[in-house]
Amino acid sequence: MQTAVYQLTIKNDATRRITTAWLTLALVSLVAAGIYSLLLVLARTPGLQKLLPLVEFFRVALVVHVNLSILIWMLSIAAVMWSLSSSRDLRRWDGFSFFLAMVGTAIVIVSPFAGAGHPLLNNYVPVLQHPIFYLGLGLFTAGISSHLLRSTITRQGIGLTLDGTGALRVGITLSAIITGVAIAAFLASFAGMPADVSGQVYFEFLFWGGGHVLQFTHTLLMLVAWIVLAHGSGCRFVLSPRLTVMFLIILALPVITVPFLYIAHDVVSSGHRLAFTELMKYGGLSCLPLGLAVFASIWTGKTPEGEGRYLRAALESSIVLFTVGGVLGFMISGLDIVIPAHYHGSTVGVTIAYMGLTYYLLPMLGFGPIPPRLALWQPYIYGGGQFMHIIGLAWTGGYGVQRKTAGTAEAVDRLGEVVGMGLMGLGGLISVIGGLLFLIVAYKSMRATR
Repeated sequence: MQTAVYQLTIKNDATRRITTAWLTLALVSLVAAGIYSLLLVLARTPGLQKLLPLVEFFRVALVVHVNLSILIWMLSIAAVMWSLSSSRDLRRWDGFSFFLAMVGTAIVIVSPFAGAGHPLLNNYVPVLQHPIFYLGLGLFTAGISSHLLRSTITRQGIGLTLDGTGALRVGITLSAIITGVAIAAFLASFAGMPADVSGQVYFEFLFWGGGHVLQFTHTLLMLVAWIVLAHGSGCRFVLSPRLTVMFLIILALPVITVPFLYIAHDVVSSGHRLAFTELMKYGGLSCLPLGLAVFASIWTGKTPEGEGRYLRAALESSIVLFTVGGVLGFMISGLDIVIPAHYHGSTVGVTIAYMGLTYYLLPMLGFGPIPPRLALWQPYIYGGGQFMHIIGLAWTGGYGVQRKTAGTAEAVDRLGEVVGMGLMGLGGLISVIGGLLFLIVAYKSMRATR
């Protein structure tokens, strides 16, 4: 039986230009996030803490790192995917949206050095309480929202017959709809916030609902990337386009409960927090049917050759990290650092899928070939380092070490705690090397523009 062809396509030169612009912004945000990540790792590694005056900067660096590596990097890749599914050329609209996002990203990157401080380590979108940081975050949000609207209006239709590429476009369209629901959730939280709530509690509840919804956006796009990487690396992905679409819809279905959750619970209630936690915890299991199909395709496919080798490496690393992160999510029982171990695994699983997708797209966008050996080892180094990082966090979390702390505040003194945090630090440093290799691979390809 002949299997469907699951590949992404570039419609015209206008699509190529705006896709390249958003991909470049994603890479720039990852460069800056890597710099801040190195500061974070050094600030939490036993022995180095006392040699470097980084502990006081830890909280500020953590805020900027999270926004760059989670919010801006991932939404910029989402914008790349939305661009690929658009059917019309709207250059002025594209230019306006991208300009807003680009300026906003630049402001976020430099905000700590322009006086922004007073960090609040709330979940999903931590903030620096300063007008400069708010301006940067607002401009990026406006830019991505504008591009989302443009891409949704001009999305490509499925056509007379549903093929593999059409099924992928359905998944991309669903991700845009979910992102729209997330934005609506942020606005609903803002409108429903009591006037007497301020500080970290305010931002915690402001971003809680929409932040959980955004996880479905990235999980869905990760599955789209997995299918592309599986097909590109010679895996035998046997699902028909119709069945693939059905599984993509199943993945998106839990999001339909979001309006009812806002109706049932006040924004600042414990019920609101618990409802969205349960939505992510159990609703996220909706990715299992399609995820298992991709996983099975690895074992029944042929040995990869050429570019398929590094695409397969990215696919395998992404599956492992995302699975470990998901399992750790069911082991959370308090406020210790098992929580960051969980979301580092999950978000890094998504990040590696996006890295593999970048390798897939760069030659299509007119850039030079991907350096094969570097691209082959990069996902394993980055994924292996992150695996050590999250195991170290989870190990130390078993001793009750609290999250979002550094230096003496961690109270790490028992041997098991020191070993766990040492493993975390070593894994973090290895993952920084892996992240740097990704940027080197991308740079080599982009420098060799055809």
